[in-house]
Amino acid sequence: MTLPKGKKIYFSSDNHLGAPTMEESRPRERKFLRWLEMARKDAQAIFLMGDLFDFWFEYKTVVPKGFVRTLGKLAEMRDEGIEIYFFVGNHDLWMNGYFQDELGIPVYHDPEVFTINDKKFFLGHGDGLGPGDMGYKRMKKVFRGKFFQWLFRWGHPDIGMKIAQYMSVKNKLISGDDDHVFLGEDQEWLATYAKRKLEKEHFDFFIFGHRHLPMTIQVGERSTYYNLGDWIHHYTYGVYDENGFELKEFEKE
Repeated sequence: MTLPKGKKIYFSSDNHLGAPTMEESRPRERKFLRWLEMARKDAQAIFLMGDLFDFWFEYKTVVPKGFVRTLGKLAEMRDEGIEIYFFVGNHDLWMNGYFQDELGIPVYHDPEVFTINDKKFFLGHGDGLGPGDMGYKRMKKVFRGKFFQWLFRWGHPDIGMKIAQYMSVKNKLISGDDDHVFLGEDQEWLATYAKRKLEKEHFDFFIFGHRHLPMTIQVGERSTYYNLGDWIHHYTYGVYDENGFELKEFEKE
């Protein structure tokens, strides 16, 4: 991808729209919509790096109720020619064609490498990467399996949504959530993961979400790991332009 002069690439993660309730998340959704309007002015591309929704599951003919303002804004921006890429997180991993077919937005279920202006970006939500967290990794394999998804679809959507929303909040093993406390550069497992990747191949930037903490960690002589933070407590995002990559806080007070 070549970045035209004056254009920018935007990165956002962990909005968790719908949490803890639809009503309580609406102010955050409105703030996110203002961010999209801001990015719209000079965005070449927008990367949504996972957990945009606190829960999402696509039945054959049904998608979750709500989020119409966000979906409409994304569709509008995509129709204008702004490139948008969606990486699933651990809360919205059950995507199966709706974003691609209805919005024209490609969806990635695993980390992906993008080259922007000759810089290599390793991008992903971040869940299940790095050492440890074996319980969640085993559970993720089950959830991503076709049999589990087929089985879940047989339940009525009203029942399925209630069960999934309860588990999303209450069961930390299933949600993959951790205490959102900085562990130190040597203990942050996504930084460890990035260092291991650099042993085999060079990347200029590692961009993840999931940890809900804005972070900047040097993982190599010419490589940096950034965590995008969230839209619950920090309202942070990443932006890349001709001057490099930067973490920013939206509407900072």
